Amino acid sequence: MGVRGLHGFVGSSCPHVCTEVNFRELAEQHRSTYPGHTPTIVVDAMCCLRYWYTPESWVCGGQWKEYFSVLEDFVRTFTAAGIKLVFFFDGMVEQDKRDEWVRRRLKNGREIARIFRYVRAHGEQPGRNMFFIPSGLAIFTRFALKTLGQDTMCSLQEADYEVASYGLRNNCLGILGEDTDYLIYDTCPYFSISELCLDSLTTIMLCRQKLCASLDLGLPDLPLLACLLGNDIVPEGTFETFRYKCLSSYTSVRENCDKKGSVVFAVADHISKVLRLHQGEKKLEEMLPLGPNKALFYKAMASYLLPGQKSPWISHTPKAATTSDKQEVPMSSDSESKPEVPVNLEPEIKQQVTMVSDAEILEVARARHVQAESYLVYSIMTSGEVECSNTLEDALDQALPSQALVYRPVRQRVYSLLLADGQGGAGSCPPVREWFVYAGNPLRHPDLVRPLQMSIPGGTPSLKQLWLSQEPGTQARRVDVLLACLDLSSCSSREELQALESPFRMLCCLLIYLFVQLDHVDPRAVQLGSLLVRGLTTLVLVNSACGFPWRTSELMPWNVFDGKLFHEKYLQSEKGYSVEALVEQNRSRLATFYQLKSIVCKACLEEGRRIASQQLWRRHHTGRWGRQGPSSHRTSSGHSRSSQGQHWRDQGPGGRHHEPDPWRRHAPSSRWSN
Repeated sequence: MGVRGLHGFVGSSCPHVCTEVNFRELAEQHRSTYPGHTPTIVVDAMCCLRYWYTPESWVCGGQWKEYFSVLEDFVRTFTAAGIKLVFFFDGMVEQDKRDEWVRRRLKNGREIARIFRYVRAHGEQPGRNMFFIPSGLAIFTRFALKTLGQDTMCSLQEADYEVASYGLRNNCLGILGEDTDYLIYDTCPYFSISELCLDSLTTIMLCRQKLCASLDLGLPDLPLLACLLGNDIVPEGTFETFRYKCLSSYTSVRENCDKKGSVVFAVADHISKVLRLHQGEKKLEEMLPLGPNKALFYKAMASYLLPGQKSPWISHTPKAATTSDKQEVPMSSDSESKPEVPVNLEPEIKQQVTMVSDAEILEVARARHVQAESYLVYSIMTSGEVECSNTLEDALDQALPSQALVYRPVRQRVYSLLLADGQGGAGSCPPVREWFVYAGNPLRHPDLVRPLQMSIPGGTPSLKQLWLSQEPGTQARRVDVLLACLDLSSCSSREELQALESPFRMLCCLLIYLFVQLDHVDPRAVQLGSLLVRGLTTLVLVNSACGFPWRTSELMPWNVFDGKLFHEKYLQSEKGYSVEALVEQNRSRLATFYQLKSIVCKACLEEGRRIASQQLWRRHHTGRWGRQGPSSHRTSSGHSRSSQGQHWRDQGPGGRHHEPDPWRRHAPSSRWSN
């Protein structure tokens, strides 16, 4: 992430930029300099997930209790040192960075394929060198940190911008993360999470002032350098020819500097010795080969300017941008009357036409989004565009569908709830653009997914009723809508579900939904674990859309799931272990198992879905089918839900419209529009 090649350059060619520091000592110095001010570190949480996830097992779906303990220990250590932590998570993908997002998702897909090849070949989890974070880790980490009493934010634009802004605005001790963009922003100090030793609270500080001294640049020059080297907005290849022209004219010889390092020095040398000579006299497009990339280049430059900052390289005066805390960001360098560059530098989240017009409801959705209390809801209601990253799924094992397709009917009902808002029905709603990763989806375009009408006794309540009403009976209506989103509103086991202890009712609802959706659950424990965890994230979406009929804590995986234990029990069941043996002769667990089994089986039988044993399934089904396989892969009854949602077998990749008609296929669309 960040500036291409800058991390390696600093490590190999400018190691003095990195200095070991002790957070306890820095906090003490901060308290002396700013009496009464609590030393605060703003954490880019997305950069820290790999550091935090240290449990032994990761390929089977995650060891969530152990992971929660790791977070607890992390927070406790900083709190004991008198340091406050503020965590930021990515809340959206800006359109300028969508191509980069897709590129990373495709790269992740290749890594996941390599993991499954290893598992099939060796029958064991790969080493840490092939580590891939468990599915849903980022989503559930937000709620874990909130449970631990931490300030946790979800961004309204690029998270690193909000992290840098928060750090500067609040005079923070520093930023903890792993993104070279933090070397470019003119903000508080930047510390490496990968180098953090929690016991001693020491890490590496990367000093942007020392970087500037090494490159003979000023702090305002760093955004220009970043854009010429390539970052998440400007593709690396855009200025490749320019960089090598700089290298060919660069005459300095530096020790311990490879070719990539020499390119960075050469571009910096061109900025300081050539471009700076004409600064204020010529515009950048007269000195650089911007061509058709001019607008993108200026926008990328401006993306590094924090509230109140100006750039000597941008001579025009665009409108101010507004951050998530509603501060204006002036982006002009001076008031001279120079020709204005025709480029809009405003962040994508501003001045947008939202999918929902009710200002009060949008404000509630926004507040819940920023406070990391909901999932996807605000994006659906504003941009009508959502995304879900990679899941540990075996693309070659096509008997089990991707979680993106399994849970799509649930999302379709949520789209209807959020966008129709009790008026006009799902048919009046525009499609939602889904960027969900699954096998066979090249991610060239989003899937255009149409909302799906729900049938709720008494009609669908409005969002104001669900979210804001305190009237008696509202909580029961919230539960009604939640069950309707899962297509369980007609389930006669509703009272039994409600009577279950938390979090078993949530688990039963998820299992009922899965058994009705899938004709066969293939013995692929790795993917099954990921499927279950992604089901929990889907329930977080449903629960937040319905006004939180259930406590969020009920949906957290550390209360219901452990990947390593699941895999162990799965293998035991494959060997024919009895139920008593699986629950280790524990009578309480045995009683709970039979209670849950009774509810799930009763609900499935109502839908004509008989749950067969794995051995019975194998006697009747020995083949394997592709993702667009035969008609045997339908909902269990063949018709009971045919009017309620599109079956996963008919849900294809990129640009295809997905209608609430289970057997109708649609030709792919070559384009998609807002």
